[in-house]
Amino acid sequence: MNRQTSVGLYADKIVTLFNQSYQSYGTRRIRFDLQKENIWVSCHYIARVMKALLLVSKYTVKRYQSHNTEVNETATENHLQRQFDVGDKKQIVVADLTYIQVKQRWNYLCVLVNLSDRQIVGYHVGQHKTAELVMSALSQIKLPLSKLDLFHSDRGKEFDNRLLADCF
Repeated sequence: MNRQTSVGLYADKIVTLFNQSYQSYGTRRIRFDLQKENIWVSCHYIARVMKALLLVSKYTVKRYQSHNTEVNETATENHLQRQFDVGDKKQIVVADLTYIQVKQRWNYLCVLVNLSDRQIVGYHVGQHKTAELVMSALSQIKLPLSKLDLFHSDRGKEFDNRLLADCF
């Protein structure tokens, strides 16, 4: 039994087009080239044939992406270790930034939470994700920043800033 009858009528043509494209064409491009030759088949048919013959486009195979190592390259010890139950005696403030869409525009929200009583001690909303946004939220904390036992953040670029380093 040959490949044409076991997989499909146009299997040989699909394999030829696939190999001529250096294994880069997917179902839509193969279908387009087949239509140029007056062969009308669906993308689902081509996908079935390609799956049966184990033909995978190079562009559908996930490639490894290297990560930028310059971001947060400073070694910082994780003192909190995901232990969010700290009791009443310690003054630990955690910070996070998130984005919210308001009237088709993105705004950023910085929230500061005191872990001892789970209260929001500061927040600020702005259109830019900057250290100034974090500083505005920090300025709402009632007690002096020197009295904090620990300030914990996700170490985003807006937290890794000289403006914030001078506060702590």
